[in-house]
Amino acid sequence: MAKKKDDEKQVPVSKAPEAPVAEATKAEAPGEGKKRKKQPGIPPRRGKKLRGVLKSQEQKLRKEGTLSLRKALALLRTTRRAKFDETVEVHMNLGIDATQADQLIRGSVALPHGVGKNVRVLVFAQGANVETAKKAGADFAGGDELIKKINEEGWLDFDVALATQDMMAKVIRLGKVLGPRGLMPTPKAGTVIPAGGDVSASVKEFKAGKVEYRTDKGGNVHAGVGKLSFNDDQLSDNINTFIEQIRSVKPSGVKGNYILGITVASTMSPGISVAF
Repeated sequence: MAKKKDDEKQVPVSKAPEAPVAEATKAEAPGEGKKRKKQPGIPPRRGKKLRGVLKSQEQKLRKEGTLSLRKALALLRTTRRAKFDETVEVHMNLGIDATQADQLIRGSVALPHGVGKNVRVLVFAQGANVETAKKAGADFAGGDELIKKINEEGWLDFDVALATQDMMAKVIRLGKVLGPRGLMPTPKAGTVIPAGGDVSASVKEFKAGKVEYRTDKGGNVHAGVGKLSFNDDQLSDNINTFIEQIRSVKPSGVKGNYILGITVASTMSPGISVAF
């Protein structure tokens, strides 16, 4: 009995609340515990050496100002820092009102020296045109089977899509898939082959280096016009051909200056202003 009374008299000692575990504190600390996720649309921070190179190039280009095409190409080669064969691009700022549909331009132009890469061409066709397209060098040619593959499997392993006129009633169903990627055949871009048109010639032009262009929301047009491995004559011919094509399609509603500026650049280089 005495032992029982002694047990009843013992008062349980309450424990003090435990301090937060180290893991919780660590998780709250910024930059620790959880790995920071990469923010979409935000490039990684450039290193000190790269920032220095880019700043030096920017100062050099600013000092040079606007150059002739030949001098711009020569300067472009001195800014090269990538190990791969970079694409040479031309960018044109046009004096158009991009909100007016009649001032937007879109089309394609065959460059005399191609673009320096293998262009994968798909042709939507039927009947004898399928074999004609394949003989001309098309990577893929067919009708319902290709439409089904794109629609159901999301297959898009091609760079240019052409279509004969008699296939457009079926191809138009792919508008939501091909349209946003700039792959939808359209007469304005020269990617719809009219009835009786030369399928073979169309395929060969795009395989050889026929490039498409269209104005963006800022009233600019852009195109890859070759590789840095091209010589200056080849690049000059391609760039001048592209510029003259844009001049030739000036909308009738444009008032004042049509071409406001031309810039050439390579994949990893800053843009160089070109006199025109």
